[in-house]
Amino acid sequence: MSRSGSARRAVAAGSMLAVAGAVHSAWNSRALRVPPADPPPVAERVSLLMPVRNEAGRVGPALRSLLAQERVPRAEVIVLDDQSTDDTGDVVRRLCGPYRHARVVRGTAPEPGLPGKAHACHQLASLARGGVLVFVDADVVLAPHAVASSVALLRSARLDLVSPFPRQVAEGPANRLVQPLLQWSWLTALPLRRAEVSPRPALSAANGQFLVVDAAALRGCGGFAAVTDEVLEDMALVRALKRAGGRGGIVDGSRIAMCRMYDDWRGLREGYGKSLWTAFGSGGGAAAVCALLVWAYVVPPLAVLWGSRWGAAGYAAAVAGRALTARRTGGRCWPDALAHPVSVGLLVALTARSWLGHRRSTLTWKGRPLRGRH
Repeated sequence: MSRSGSARRAVAAGSMLAVAGAVHSAWNSRALRVPPADPPPVAERVSLLMPVRNEAGRVGPALRSLLAQERVPRAEVIVLDDQSTDDTGDVVRRLCGPYRHARVVRGTAPEPGLPGKAHACHQLASLARGGVLVFVDADVVLAPHAVASSVALLRSARLDLVSPFPRQVAEGPANRLVQPLLQWSWLTALPLRRAEVSPRPALSAANGQFLVVDAAALRGCGGFAAVTDEVLEDMALVRALKRAGGRGGIVDGSRIAMCRMYDDWRGLREGYGKSLWTAFGSGGGAAAVCALLVWAYVVPPLAVLWGSRWGAAGYAAAVAGRALTARRTGGRCWPDALAHPVSVGLLVALTARSWLGHRRSTLTWKGRPLRGRH
């Protein structure tokens, strides 16, 4: 077989992968569970839990939205100050002061080298008295009915955990290129309904930005105490829950929550750097996934430059899939979707940088050296 023939076949295969991804995105968009827009009041006790560390400049809107939740008359709010070195403790105490159902506690430090969030969430779960525990990050702003809607979905679907994926606010070139890949990745690659019940680690996804879990199910799988050495504690938790026989996964949170993770390129680079090295299970897994992404989403657009019709078809499918997932999750469609090959290339570069930092033991997060599980 000639080199040109092999190249054409490679481009065609990559384009077919892109087409398959777009088709699966469309299927998932229909299967994605949606919390009710007008939920009934929640009769059971609910614990609203927020871990914070060095968030003085951004925790205000998130905490105010948590304190203002409606239709949860038996709610308690607990904020855990995770050894902050700025004014976060003062800010959250001032905000919680007028509310009788809210309190602020000072957390203990995690073991050296561990990221700390799972340890903070474990402390919160230990303090909570609710039958449902709701974990919310300090950069997530909730709609007034967000908790009631999420609990209603948790109970009506008979799940043990739901992870309402917030609408991701992405401003600036770097954020617009990379952040939409979060929702694009699971809508494209994960069979959502099967993933709710499958114990296979590869068929698990969750987003710790906004996590709603049955308290008994959390205890039954060992809770956050079982995943304190995990950088991606949300993924590890849902895997542990499903190994214990639980059910759960990602649902649509774009209408009830919004999150602005990073303000600039530096924040994005460091944020992804701390976790991408562990996202695919191993170095070999990361290399395989990155190679597959390049094959499906970078090679076909490059082939268009040499007049490849297969390349054009693959690029069109990639853009369509990216635009579909953006529209379904409240993101920006155009012209961002046209830059999908650049987005994928940047993700691959960030993954390589993350692995390099892990190998050199130079990763840090919020002032803590980061080791996590190898």
